[in-house]
Amino acid sequence: MRPREVVKAWVDAFNSGDPDAVAGFYDDDAVNHQVTREPVEGRTAIRDMFAQEFAQAEMVCIVEAIFEDGDWAILEWKDPLGLRGCGFFHIDNDKIVFQRGYWDKLSFLRQHGLPIE
Repeated sequence: MRPREVVKAWVDAFNSGDPDAVAGFYDDDAVNHQVTREPVEGRTAIRDMFAQEFAQAEMVCIVEAIFEDGDWAILEWKDPLGLRGCGFFHIDNDKIVFQRGYWDKLSFLRQHGLPIE
């Protein structure tokens, strides 16, 4: 699959709220670095991160644009509450090996009524 197709399928898994489905898109040694926190390393740890986040809040990713450059895909997204962000995905052999996401954590916490750290 092309990187943009991997990311489109990842979005569908993300929107299902199933951490196992989302984790299946990652390489065993993948790194997920959401800039609001320390990088998470390894598929199992990434799966656990999504399980915790899905339990904390209902999250929906609405694709605004997906760009592709070589083995990279860039996702520009919004959610139903107005939060916007973007993610950079490095894809190798149809698996995400590195992901970095940029979004406003303070706005997310406020929108979902979660405690501000």
